[in-house]
Amino acid sequence: MSRTARPHGQLWYNFPMATHEQVVTVLNRHRDSMVSVLPFDFTAGAPAVFDFSSANRELESIPVNDVAAFTEYLFERIVNHDMPVGVGRYAEDRVLYRHSPLFDGDAQRRSVHLGLDLFVPGGTPVFAPLPARLHSFADNARLGDYGPTVILEHTLEDIAFFTLYGHLSRDSLEPLSARSVRFAAGDQLGTIGEHHENGGWPPHLHFQIVTDLLAHTGDFPGVAAPATRERWLALSPDPNLILRIPGL
Repeated sequence: MSRTARPHGQLWYNFPMATHEQVVTVLNRHRDSMVSVLPFDFTAGAPAVFDFSSANRELESIPVNDVAAFTEYLFERIVNHDMPVGVGRYAEDRVLYRHSPLFDGDAQRRSVHLGLDLFVPGGTPVFAPLPARLHSFADNARLGDYGPTVILEHTLEDIAFFTLYGHLSRDSLEPLSARSVRFAAGDQLGTIGEHHENGGWPPHLHFQIVTDLLAHTGDFPGVAAPATRERWLALSPDPNLILRIPGL
């Protein structure tokens, strides 16, 4: 498939589309060469792992549509753990997406999370976990959306795939106008955004692996309808293949 560069921070390159199985296999082979996407060693302690599904009855009394109150709820629990990071799980069917029409579907509301969330304070640096080149970026500014978003393209053993970084700061996008931006593993690509710029969420990174962007640039679905769960999870392998957080 041939793709050409587009203006305004949207970059496309020539590559063969990888399968879910190919990406999982190559990431497992290169696990020792990966760098943490945040300035924390995820193997050094236990982060707070949140349950945003209907099984967590505590959420019924939490005003999740009030971003200040929801932020306070999350970070009060994070402070009691070994590591100052909260984790929102991959493939979870969530009850959090009520405050924005963005998640309304034609037949079924979107609620299955396709990435992994890392809740940390705004301004926390975000790093490329593997060598990459910039694929695209955008400020997805609608309520409930990603806000500033960066997508990187990686190639390992001739297997191409992508990683998506959502809910960044607007300052993160300013240096990315050059068409040939490349990142070494460990290079900083941005910082975590505050709620006024990240789509209206508590500060966190939405991290997602994508095998095929389906012609998207600067954006890709991070939540799927339950009826289409398997299709979208096949396009978005488990992000913990890169993050390596124990116990997930």
